[in-house]
Amino acid sequence: MDINELKESLSPNERKIVPYLETKNIKKIIKESGLDKTSVIRALQFLSNKSVLNLKLEKKKIVDLGINGILYKRKGLPERRLLEELEKKSPIDMNESKLNKNEFKAALGALKKKALIDIKNGKIVLNSIDKKKFLEEQLLEALPLEEKELKPEQKHALQQLKNRKEIVQIEEKKDFVFSLTDLGEKLIKEDVSADYLESLNSEILKKGLWKGKKFRRYDIKSKLPEIYGGKRHFVKQAEDYARKVWSELGFKEMQGNLVQTGFWNFDALFTAQDHPVREMHDTFYLKEKGKLDKKLVKEVKKTHETGVSGSKGWQYSWEEEEAKKIVLRTHTTCLSAQTLAKLRELKNKKEKKGKFFAVGKVFRNETVDWSHGFEFNQTEGIVVDKDANFKHLLGYLKEFFKKMGFEKIRFTPAYFPYTEPSVEINWWHPEKKVWLELGGAGIFRPEVTIPLLGEDIPVLAWGPGFDRIIMDYYEIKDLREMYSNNLTKLRKKKIWR
Repeated sequence: MDINELKESLSPNERKIVPYLETKNIKKIIKESGLDKTSVIRALQFLSNKSVLNLKLEKKKIVDLGINGILYKRKGLPERRLLEELEKKSPIDMNESKLNKNEFKAALGALKKKALIDIKNGKIVLNSIDKKKFLEEQLLEALPLEEKELKPEQKHALQQLKNRKEIVQIEEKKDFVFSLTDLGEKLIKEDVSADYLESLNSEILKKGLWKGKKFRRYDIKSKLPEIYGGKRHFVKQAEDYARKVWSELGFKEMQGNLVQTGFWNFDALFTAQDHPVREMHDTFYLKEKGKLDKKLVKEVKKTHETGVSGSKGWQYSWEEEEAKKIVLRTHTTCLSAQTLAKLRELKNKKEKKGKFFAVGKVFRNETVDWSHGFEFNQTEGIVVDKDANFKHLLGYLKEFFKKMGFEKIRFTPAYFPYTEPSVEINWWHPEKKVWLELGGAGIFRPEVTIPLLGEDIPVLAWGPGFDRIIMDYYEIKDLREMYSNNLTKLRKKKIWR
């Protein structure tokens, strides 16, 4: 860039710091220019973009005083204070020192290493008097210092103090440093004090203040700091989109508490009370117990013990106290069960129909790693209709996943405890060339629908995990990334479309 064009392109802050660039000291530039550190760094970055200087971030390890170091710099190291006691009186008993227990032990060890004391017959005896400052004392007075600039004796003192509690600390600090280019060397010799117009406004136009003045030459090529607008967390964006899809398909949203009784989470869905999924290593339990609907309890108890509609049930004695236990819901299917129970209360039997969905968080007692978490998201759906059939179920699922971006879907026979028939939903991954499981679905068994609805009406049901969908869309390899709050990564996440 021509030197005159460069001068015309300088912003007000750049003009303020140019006269002090020769010092190559950012602290001095801040002091002399009157600008704050952020403004100076930003001006340096713009000058770097204009090839005036080379700016880089340099990491330094700084040795500084710790909490106890600050105290000992003022009061003196424990060994110095013990030595002063011994100079007044020697020997002294082990319990005679004015130092506290921890300081006394540290002082004793330090002075013995220096061969300044001995312990004889349980007494501390002074061997010699050393009026010179210890290397450790000299180091404390000199701090803060850059670690790589320490002299050999200072390094020795540092090693001694590092083994003691909070006397010294080493912090990694990042500082900007710069060097001038040939263009920069020319610029600092120029007069950059000219007053250029930065912008036009109505007052300047009306009063003709622009006459006889030059406008600053604007730099349209240099990179500016990135500005990030506010946006919802990408997981919430995905959930909102799923809600939109289900709503467009005519579904109403089901909502409920994250905390449920075992009755709604397990019993209402015909899960036996001795099933392994109800054990503490799979499910999170709370201490409290909940209240149950007596009418529903009677129906579910009967179904578990002796069966319904030709089934034999589980052939055991169902315990109401077990059903009262409070759990963090392990699936959103408990919301489907509650919705069916509400439909039963409708007086008009013709109204016992509808399409419902849920998107929400569920919890399992899992060991956390890249593919497992103790919390994840699930999308739930049911269709209650006397005319509903298995083909309708597959149609709804295919349409939903298509709208979520999964074009190639297949269904395979599967087993799930509370649906019959049941299917597994699989998606073809075009890059990995494999079928990946997305979740399960089926038609609720009579053991679920009759106790809750009062009659055996076809209920199409599904509840696939939702996190797999999100991970694929955002190309996330580690499940834990979905629940972290790394602002740098969150800012770069694309908007769900």
